[in-house]
Amino acid sequence: MRILILFFLPMLLAASTLHLATSSNPSRINPIIATDSASGEIAGFIFNGLVKYDKDGKEIVGDLAESYRFEDNRTVVFRLRRNVKWHDGAPFTAQDVVFTYDIINDPSVVSPYTSTFRMVESVTAVDDHTVKVVYKEPYFKALETWVMGILPRHLLEHEKNMMSSPFNLHPVGTGPYRLAKLEFSKSIELEAFDGYFEHRPGIDRISFHVIPDPMTRFLMLKSHRIDIGNLEAMQLERQVGKEFFDRFRIIEEISHSYTYLGFNLRLEKFKDPRVRRALSLAVDRQELVDILFMGHGRVCTGPFLPGGAAFNAEVKAPTPDLEEAKRLLKEAGYDEAHPLTFEIATSNSSSVRPYAAQIIQYQLAKIGVKVTLRIMEWQAFLNMVVFPRKFDTVLLGWSLSLTPDPYLLWHSDNDKPGAFNFVGYHNAGVDALIDRMQRTVDRGELSKLWRKIFADVVKDDPYLFLYIPNQITVVDKRVRHVEPAINGIWHNYIDWEISPE
Repeated sequence: MRILILFFLPMLLAASTLHLATSSNPSRINPIIATDSASGEIAGFIFNGLVKYDKDGKEIVGDLAESYRFEDNRTVVFRLRRNVKWHDGAPFTAQDVVFTYDIINDPSVVSPYTSTFRMVESVTAVDDHTVKVVYKEPYFKALETWVMGILPRHLLEHEKNMMSSPFNLHPVGTGPYRLAKLEFSKSIELEAFDGYFEHRPGIDRISFHVIPDPMTRFLMLKSHRIDIGNLEAMQLERQVGKEFFDRFRIIEEISHSYTYLGFNLRLEKFKDPRVRRALSLAVDRQELVDILFMGHGRVCTGPFLPGGAAFNAEVKAPTPDLEEAKRLLKEAGYDEAHPLTFEIATSNSSSVRPYAAQIIQYQLAKIGVKVTLRIMEWQAFLNMVVFPRKFDTVLLGWSLSLTPDPYLLWHSDNDKPGAFNFVGYHNAGVDALIDRMQRTVDRGELSKLWRKIFADVVKDDPYLFLYIPNQITVVDKRVRHVEPAINGIWHNYIDWEISPE
């Protein structure tokens, strides 16, 4: 019996590890200032918000808050869970929520959430486990605002510079996992937090491998060194075989993201609506979808999720018309002797977008437009091109939210450093619609305003809305209890387990 016990003991004690890939190093693993995808993804395992979406994306449910109630149409009261600990053992309290709100509103902190909280009048701790939030006026995202992660006051209240704080690379949260190791350009390891308030996660460790090259990520997936990943349509159709399908479960659904070509509207050439319309008429979006996705995607017609309450089904993608495109360019002063020229900048973090840029370059050549391409590493692309606004056009993507807030991308107020209207879009009519939408709590009226904003933005051509790829997720069949839902597969990841080989 002793021999049997000793033989099986290593198997029983072996820690389970979920291997994932990320395309870049995280810059700040801090939920209120994370602007890159790697930082945001990793922070999601480490921090909690007061609330979260349910798995169907229809309801807001408690997270750090066990419940909430509206005192009136401007006031929300959150009752906080009493059994929540920070990873260092300190108790989570209402003061942490107030502190996080104050940090977001600190003028020295550049946070993408600053505009989200502009409608808040006050946040107060009624007691250690009660937070009262008063809005300046009725606000359509009074609850969704608090999906954002909360920071620990006791560790940061004396921090002089949040943007460069050591905390950003040594985060302490309340989430199901805590940071165990951070090796730049190599790996990031998270370990299960034994004191997590729901229950300890079923998987002991999550290991992120930093792999900038998408082909290398794909080869690691095929060789079983990555447990969950995303496939491009070409990979699914042509580059995997029976052994891969025996090993991995395929989960496919419309992604919650779209790709666009964004114009720098501060440049004279793109201030002319005739130029933007000509380029829109010359780009064959369906050809992009057919070539890039082989049936695993669709044409994007605007900025909100198809099938959602904000989607405007009456807005269609323009039918390509090269002759009209040429006419508009000539009217704007461009011809063979004086062709329109510009650069498309994009990142190699996606294997598809460089190819999309090449197809667009080819399509626009048919109307005499000369396009050059600049393909960059993701972090350099953000820091040298996107955030400083040093571009002609950018080929990029945005997520498609179930409760979209067009203020973040389309309101003139957000044409400023650290905000997301980096193309410089200004339309007083759209601003007014967005302002009205923000104060609307009636869901029917809200839907009408969303659809009007959708149509008006598309009409202005600040972006060329291009395509929505399908999300093709592959999960090693050893990972158990994965349940696909409208919000993806990660809603119940603390319940996952990994079967031994």
